[in-house]
Amino acid sequence: MNKDRSTNWAVTILIALGSLFILFPLYMTVSIALKNPEEMAKSIFALPTGLHFENFSNAIKATDFFSAFKNSALITLISVGFILLSNSLVSYAVARNMGSKFFKGLYFYFISAMFIPFQIIMLPVVKLTTNLHMNNIPGIIVLYIVYGLAFNIFVYVGYIRSIPVELEEAATVDGASTYGTFWRVIFPLLAPINATVAILSCLSTWNDFMLPLIILSDPNSYTLPLVQYVFQGQFSTDFNLAFASYLLALAPMVIVYLVAQKWIINGITQGAVK
Repeated sequence: MNKDRSTNWAVTILIALGSLFILFPLYMTVSIALKNPEEMAKSIFALPTGLHFENFSNAIKATDFFSAFKNSALITLISVGFILLSNSLVSYAVARNMGSKFFKGLYFYFISAMFIPFQIIMLPVVKLTTNLHMNNIPGIIVLYIVYGLAFNIFVYVGYIRSIPVELEEAATVDGASTYGTFWRVIFPLLAPINATVAILSCLSTWNDFMLPLIILSDPNSYTLPLVQYVFQGQFSTDFNLAFASYLLALAPMVIVYLVAQKWIINGITQGAVK
């Protein structure tokens, strides 16, 4: 009994410490974003005595926030949509033909890409995209779809193989084609794993900095993380505007999670149980 209590206390302490590591930087971001330079000079850790919301409006103007937001939203939404449709379809073909040496080799070929560091292929990717004139928003969308293929096939194949083949056989008896079976029978059953893949892809695409930095050449195509980087270089001493800008870039993903947390948690839980 005492052992169980000590274990519970240890877990509670670890959770509390982990929460502090997450909440303290968030507190500092909000606090600094709402202060003026005079309050910053007095104490960086103290609560703001006044709420200086003008920092946000100034940051929006300085970073051209809405243009960068539009670019990030466009890239993220299109990438995630195509990732769900294309990667699930490829995974279905692989999962249902794992008895074939070709498809089994193809599966291991895909997932082997997870072990290749991006730094190794970075320069060839830059050269290739430049030669193909893909150093723009459509080009970076294609790259996000391709780069997510390895991990997504890994999780999709494992999930699809747990779905009874008898469901597809029944659909075939009823006259459904292979594509019809996938879209009408299998794809609806992928809702839990689709939720997991969608949120992971959404977060990684929205927060990605390196790929837009090396691919996007037009400032009008810059995403929010890239705009924050440029803005930080220009206003490195104005921490209030800088942190207001960071908070604006963070807010969309926080809102997405708060709105979709029910589906996200259910998807991850059902996927684990499956």
